[in-house]
Amino acid sequence: MCRFIDWAAACAAMMLVFAADAAPRFPGVGRPATPAEIQAWDIDVRPDFKGLPAGSGSVAQGQKIWDEKCASCHGTFGESNEVFTPLVGGTTAEDVKAGRVKALVTGDVARTTLMKVSTLSTLWDYIHRAMPWNAPKSLPVDEVYAVLAYLLNLGDILPADFVLSDRNIAEAQQRLPNRNGMTRDHGLWDINGKPDVANTACMKDCPVEAGVASELPDHAQGSHGNLAEQQRTVGAVRKAAVADDGPPALARRNACLSCHAIDKKLVGPAFRDVAAKYKGQAGMEAKLVEKLRHGGSGAWGPVPMPANPGLPEKDARVLVQWVLSGGL
Repeated sequence: MCRFIDWAAACAAMMLVFAADAAPRFPGVGRPATPAEIQAWDIDVRPDFKGLPAGSGSVAQGQKIWDEKCASCHGTFGESNEVFTPLVGGTTAEDVKAGRVKALVTGDVARTTLMKVSTLSTLWDYIHRAMPWNAPKSLPVDEVYAVLAYLLNLGDILPADFVLSDRNIAEAQQRLPNRNGMTRDHGLWDINGKPDVANTACMKDCPVEAGVASELPDHAQGSHGNLAEQQRTVGAVRKAAVADDGPPALARRNACLSCHAIDKKLVGPAFRDVAAKYKGQAGMEAKLVEKLRHGGSGAWGPVPMPANPGLPEKDARVLVQWVLSGGL
């Protein structure tokens, strides 16, 4: 993303241009956006912190909010759990001093958020817009500062008594481990810049053969290595301790365990809670099979149950019977 473009304002300006252009050709259709409507969309925060609202939040306040609204998906210490990959880890005190994460070069661990991100505005803006996952944009400004302060404390970037605010966030930026990781020295930034590949163009006397010709060459097919061996060894990474056959494996293959666990609430309810709620209710198996395949919402809070149209009815019935048994 360009460092100095206010994208929301730019989009709003384009909306005005399009509306003005469309008015003569399509009279009575649409209208220009009002200043208030534009302002409602103009909530982005630039890397130079333009657009950042006034506010503050401490690490201690952030820990309370994190435990209540964030840990279920990201782990108590940002180490990950069954839902998302790690936010914290892979950075050192030397990285904080240098502003460049060494593990990105050495490949010692799988990449975490604090290893990759180079601007605090990115984290602040994303938390503000999209978190928590089940209630985006519900955090007040001060809570966003507090959550970000706690996250940075987990990464040993800020001390435990730090109060993050719009007045000192630029100082915190200077302690971000990968703050010097952004580069513009490549052809994706400037078409006249250095290309990111060095292949010689060959568009002459190309051989034409029948059959599929889009496969990777033999020397490149294994270039990524064994991805399973590259995963971080601390903290679960989209894994669950289940058997390799039967209903647990069926649940894993259909991503049920990304949002549910057997004995604790994640994004959705625990299977044992579902079993307890519907125990002994006539016709519940058929109703849950229908809900599993077509989706629904409201029974367990505001987060909807997505539809699974590709799930065969017989597999849905096996899963529902397993869930109603409490995942036993």
